[in-house]
Amino acid sequence: MVKETTTKVSTSKKRVVAKKTAAKKKAVVKKRAVTKKVGVKKTSRTKRRVVISAEERTLRIAENAYYRAEERGFVGGSANSDWLAAEADIDAIYSLYD
Repeated sequence: MVKETTTKVSTSKKRVVAKKTAAKKKAVVKKRAVTKKVGVKKTSRTKRRVVISAEERTLRIAENAYYRAEERGFVGGSANSDWLAAEADIDAIYSLYD
């Protein structure tokens, strides 16, 4: 008989703990939902382009073109197409300093 009462008590305790845990989770979910609605608007920042010299531009294009050729295993493609694609990449990132 003692074992049965102990089991009943522990089972009821488990149920009470489970209910409390579920209630806490619901409260946390409700709090999160409220904070998401109140969010702050992000301001857009303008991207500044870095200015480099013509020599630096040429070096960066050469390096980028090399990595493009290396990526395909130096097989197929052409050096000119790699150079032109690298040139477009670098020009999109940097401005030329005159």
